[in-house]
Amino acid sequence: MSLVDASTQAPLIAIIAGEDSGDQLGADLIAALRRRYPDARFVGIGGARMQAVGFDSWYDIKELSLFGFAEVVSHLPRLLRLRKELVTRLIAAKPAVVVGIDAPDFNLGVERRLREAGLRTVHYVSPSVWAWREKRAEKIGHSANRVLCLFPMEPAIYARHGVDARFVGHPLADRFTLVSDRIGARDALGLPQNVPVLAVLPGSRGSEIKQLGKTFFDAARQVAAELPGLRIIVPAANERVHATLKAMLDGMSGDGTPELIEGHAHEAMLAADVVLLASGTAALEAMLAKRPMVVGYRVSPVSYRIARALNMLKTDVYSLPNILARASGIGGDALLVPELMQDDFTADKLAKATTALFQDSERRGAIVAAFEQLHLALRGGLEGHAGDLAADAVAELIEAHRA
Repeated sequence: MSLVDASTQAPLIAIIAGEDSGDQLGADLIAALRRRYPDARFVGIGGARMQAVGFDSWYDIKELSLFGFAEVVSHLPRLLRLRKELVTRLIAAKPAVVVGIDAPDFNLGVERRLREAGLRTVHYVSPSVWAWREKRAEKIGHSANRVLCLFPMEPAIYARHGVDARFVGHPLADRFTLVSDRIGARDALGLPQNVPVLAVLPGSRGSEIKQLGKTFFDAARQVAAELPGLRIIVPAANERVHATLKAMLDGMSGDGTPELIEGHAHEAMLAADVVLLASGTAALEAMLAKRPMVVGYRVSPVSYRIARALNMLKTDVYSLPNILARASGIGGDALLVPELMQDDFTADKLAKATTALFQDSERRGAIVAAFEQLHLALRGGLEGHAGDLAADAVAELIEAHRA
């Protein structure tokens, strides 16, 4: 029997979030949907943030928060049992809509089974179909009635494959102001206002830092040799990352020694004149902080050759600021952000590109102006409404369920 109460117009809405970032998106979505449906019930899988806004989590979100192939394989029997049980419960409950947030390896399979059973499904956060294996878009369309995209160039890719996709804005764009406050960030971190500052972020995982960190720190110290008085700050996202970075930095001394900071990654970016970082979400955050940056990364040569040989990569740019700038025509033909990947990922080349940014204030100003345009584009021209735009797209399917 359906749990949607037609007499009070209180829909049952299912949400499946598989990790911490999905928990935040889910909480924002629930808050926005509750403004539309005050008596709605929310069930599924979610974390503390979702539960704090009235979500009934049937399972612990940690059940899905796995990292790495080996860990997933070792837990595969349990994950398969959980997925089967979850699908059975949701089919019995007959929610007005089911929203799977990110976690595509788990959620797309669940969504497909639910859609085949007649439920309306939404996949929130598109996999990176613009970067590799675009044909996944068609398969995602078999799972989801609608895909909610964080980047404005994504819906057109899905349209080529006949999939309904909506750009709803990126939630990070709502968490940064359009005009950044460097003075306030430096005060908060105890940094002088009149010295050059370089923020270095060599990755968010221990394995990344161990693979990339030495090259980044060698480059930073070369920059310090060129810029007297340079302060180098290194924020650590969590205790595990802090321990990895501390072990790597212990023993360094003298001018240009990096200063390790616990947390405060956003403040470190805002306080910096230039950011030197590993390719990934941090590049998007630095863009939203309006900080010129140099991006570097390297994967194993074997992995890179395989990806190229199989034509899996669909882009010749890698950092999100460059991808967004190219898609929107902002910044012209030249790369907005220097990218040093694979064989170009050397301390000498990173240092040269970073020093060049410090020494060219006109270029830094042009980059900041372009980042402001990209920030607006990620908001969909709005401020503070990513959750509301997502809720609008979900509510359309709820109303279709009622019709």
